[in-house]
Amino acid sequence: MAEIAVEATDVPAQLPKVRVAVLGAGKMGGILLQAFLKENLFAPDQIHATVGHAERALALSTQWGVDVSTNNLEAVRQADLILIGVKPFQVPDMIAEILPALTPEKTIISFAASVKTRSIEDAAGMDIAVIRAMPNTPSALGAGAAALCRGRFVSKEKMELAQRIFETVGRTVLVDEKHMDAVTGLSGSGPAYIYIIIEALAEAGVKVGLPRDTATQLAAQTAYGAAKMVLETGYHPALLKDAVTTPAGCTIDGILELEEGGLRVTLIKAVMRATERARQLAAG
Repeated sequence: MAEIAVEATDVPAQLPKVRVAVLGAGKMGGILLQAFLKENLFAPDQIHATVGHAERALALSTQWGVDVSTNNLEAVRQADLILIGVKPFQVPDMIAEILPALTPEKTIISFAASVKTRSIEDAAGMDIAVIRAMPNTPSALGAGAAALCRGRFVSKEKMELAQRIFETVGRTVLVDEKHMDAVTGLSGSGPAYIYIIIEALAEAGVKVGLPRDTATQLAAQTAYGAAKMVLETGYHPALLKDAVTTPAGCTIDGILELEEGGLRVTLIKAVMRATERARQLAAG
């Protein structure tokens, strides 16, 4: 995904006392960091980020107006809250690298897929608060979905802080850790499924005579509007579907084709397969 440039507002930071380190400010780390600035959750001087290469660190520091370096240990020394956004296989080495700067007073939030809170706690070797998060890429536009689960040493206050952070980029739910692989399969991978559906609807629009740009806009807005209806009315999707489906009308014929094509079962299987893969990654 292309990086999205954002600008901080002039409103005072909402969390002025919290210093943040974003370790691995790549795709998701960069999305979250820019959202923090855009929503003015943290002031630029409260944020320290790291990436793997010095040239990229300099470029991002200039772009974002925050301190970006390749020094994970120093970033953690200056932080109260540590966000870990590296790839799952890199997490053990990352914890070992920053261990000299960790204390039980700090909080770790990991959004490395399939890495359990207990693994990070054990690697740290102390009673440190570890929160596991699974955000998704629409967080870049404040339309993300994030699930959070707590480790053994997370206080109510620290969990509320994590919720507040992820609410700046969308909706947040709290789940037991046993459900995090399912979250990965549903909302973590889910945007890709929805993009395929939008693409297919747009192709269908072209097939029946619409210009491609018009078809794409209609397909995307329709998906957006349908999701907004579910979220804001609280009605079950089946009830909303029935409200569109008039007797002997066009929609019921379209639904019949979807059912015969197995769309419902295919989507269920997609989530199941992605969930199982997340479990395999978690098991090593």
